[in-house]
Order: sequence, then structure tokens, then C-alpha cells
Amino acid sequence: MLRQDRRGVSHRDVSPAAAAHNALFATARTDAPPMVYSGVCHGTLGELWQGPYEQDGELHIGLISLPVRKYSWMHYLPGEHGQIELDLAGKDKCRRAIELYLQHHGKSLPPGRWNHDSELPLGKGMASSTADLVATIRCLDRVFGLQTPIATVADLLRGIERSDSVFLDRYALYLSGRQQVVRSFDAPLRLHACYIDEGGTVETEKLAEPLLRHYQRHLPAYRRHLQRAIDAFERVDPLAVCECATHSAQLAQWVTPKIHFESLRQRQHEFGADGIVIAHTGSLLGYLFVTRPDAARMGELSSFFRGLGRQCRFAETGL
Repeated sequence: MLRQDRRGVSHRDVSPAAAAHNALFATARTDAPPMVYSGVCHGTLGELWQGPYEQDGELHIGLISLPVRKYSWMHYLPGEHGQIELDLAGKDKCRRAIELYLQHHGKSLPPGRWNHDSELPLGKGMASSTADLVATIRCLDRVFGLQTPIATVADLLRGIERSDSVFLDRYALYLSGRQQVVRSFDAPLRLHACYIDEGGTVETEKLAEPLLRHYQRHLPAYRRHLQRAIDAFERVDPLAVCECATHSAQLAQWVTPKIHFESLRQRQHEFGADGIVIAHTGSLLGYLFVTRPDAARMGELSSFFRGLGRQCRFAETGL
């Protein structure tokens, strides 16, 4: 119903119930959720290849990581009351990444609160530490509206730890100590994995020297194997890549042996697996498949690994 006020302007009468509904709706529209800035980074399921790479007359630890669709997250809530020492307790490297990032970009953080979450267990060979750092850098980029170049990300990581190549969007031959991309591959390889954790944790830094000594002793074999791995990626040949992963795992048995490697090797063809993958400086190992196993095969794999006293996990890998 329309009515006119003293100025002759028409208005529609609104019932009390309708007025209350409109007021509630107006409040809901203005009561928006708080702004949250987030950074995300995938982890790895070990390496398809790890070995020595010769550069400038020195041996370095090189690797071609196997990306896995499991992630680390870092969130920042501006305006919230927080203390970084408490918000990121136990995440000293992430706090160092924040410090280095702010110094590099000449920025200061507004008051706020940090929050971290991850699907990547620590010390297992899933690049959990590096994924945390990259997620932190990406979160800060969101806060400041920046896009830190890949080379700068590598520089920031270099000041913190020996890292993995999880900040890249492709497979790469990467020097973990120098944080240097030697060669990248455009191969869009998707593989399926069934893996177990043999238990315990591994500190990557402590293994650097034993690995380099091992590489020096077996340098010719590693040189041949690296060339085969590069050729497999250049051909985009998933079966050859899986074979290279198996060979790399076999070579690693001399320095970082996996308890169940031989058991997996003996049953590989029975399960139709195309390769074996390990975390060379971690506690994971498992089978690789070019084609995803069906439900019956997944059950057979689960029974096999349960018989070894381990619970297996299935994951899709690749970028």
C-alpha cells in the first residue's frame, strides 16, 4: 500500500515482520567474514632420481622430485591479535622466511595472526619443510599483492635450508644445496603411487656428506643413470621414468637402504607395478603405476603391505 508524506513523496508501507527481515539481511551483508590471506604448496613423494651432479669441479646432490597432491598451507589474518612466536611455535624456518622476505621487499607486516596446516608429515621425505617455506612466501605475496620471482624464491630458500623444487610448476633436475634449477622438463607426467612409511624420521642435512661420499665412489654408474633419466623425461616416456625411479632406488640401497625394498622388488611384476619409488633421504617407499590400479588390485596391494606390518596409502602424483 502506498502513502504520501507531507512533501507528496510516495512510500510503500512495510509490515513489522518485513522490516525485521530487511534489517537482518542488511546486517548479514555487512557482516562479511574476516580477510584471510593464504599460501599453498604441494609436497613430494620422494624422488624419481637422486644422485651426483658435477658443476664447477664439485659434486652436488641433484634430484628430480616426484610431486604429490598433498599440501602445506600458511594463513595470515590481518587485524587479529597474534604473536608470531606462539602462532608459529616450532616453525623456526618459517619465521626466518618471513624475516628474509620482509627484508628483501622492504615491507612491514600489519598486525595479524599466523596459522599453519599441512598434510605432509615431517622427516619422511615429502619435502614438508620446503613446502612450508614456499607456502609462507606465497602467503606473504598475497598480503602485499606481489609475485616473488622464482629466482628470488630460490635465493630466500638458500638462506634457510637445503631445499626441494616444490616451488616450480614442472619437473626439474635441481641442486638441493645450491637451490639451482639445472634443467626443467615440460613432460606432463601423471603417475599413481601405493606407498608405505617404514617409520622413523630422517634429518636431510645430516645425510649430505655421506651421500656425496657414496656418489663419488659410484660416479660412473650415476652418470649413466642420470642420462637415462633425462632422456626418459625428454621423450615423455612414463614407463622409462618409472624404470629410472627403480634404478635410483636400487643405487640408494648402498647408502640409505630401505628395509622392504627387496620384498617390493620381488613382487613388482605380480602386482603389475611399473616402478618403485623411494624417498632417498626419508622413510617412504612404494610402487609406481602409469595406469591407476583398480579396486581389486588396490585390495591386493593393501593385503601385501599389511602382511609386511605396514598400512599403505594411495596417491596421485604429478603436476
